[in-house]
Amino acid sequence: MNTKTLQKLGGFCSISLGLIYIIAFIVYGGILDYPKPTATDTERVRFLIDNYVMLSTISLISYVLFGILLAVVVVSLHQKIKEYLPNLSILASVFGIIWVGLVIASGMISNIGLNSVIEMGIEEPQKAILIWTSVGIVSEGLGGGNEIVGGVWVLLLSLATFKYSFFSKPLNLLGIFVALAGILTIFPFDLFKEIFGISQIVWFIWIGISMIRKPDTLLVQKNKY
Repeated sequence: MNTKTLQKLGGFCSISLGLIYIIAFIVYGGILDYPKPTATDTERVRFLIDNYVMLSTISLISYVLFGILLAVVVVSLHQKIKEYLPNLSILASVFGIIWVGLVIASGMISNIGLNSVIEMGIEEPQKAILIWTSVGIVSEGLGGGNEIVGGVWVLLLSLATFKYSFFSKPLNLLGIFVALAGILTIFPFDLFKEIFGISQIVWFIWIGISMIRKPDTLLVQKNKY
């Protein structure tokens, strides 16, 4: 696969990542009717059983498929900047690949945990919910509860613009904003996760469009500063 083809493929994958974010927001935030805080363990298990297909599917899409597509984006961006900034490219790629692994692992753990809860059924609701809670903690810790690794990856890529104009300055400034929001998710405030998710939708789609439209002409302009 030549460089131009890889850049375009990475562009389509990047746009797809933005769309996956949108799908996840719609499903998790608007379609699923979660049990009330006062719901019993049996009602919570029933919710998981009734929504098993949707929950497992959206988990596969928003974590496993997301991770696979993200790997292509990481590699294609590495190819774009490695000739000019080899050390920064390698460092950014390390964080990118780590993020890929964490996201995929998070989705796989979530689906395996969901299968275990479903198999247990409503016969042991307390035990089932205890398992599901534990799975949620592990899954959130790996890839859903904080976005530090992804934030560092975006930050390193965005810093490349201070020497070479790989992308437009507004796009790189947006990348720095996204990165800071991701790093700040280390604090237990949902606001930072929401800002990171929403802003990264724009970042992924914008990056993707740039890579598709100009796959081999974004490396040539050197910044004066």
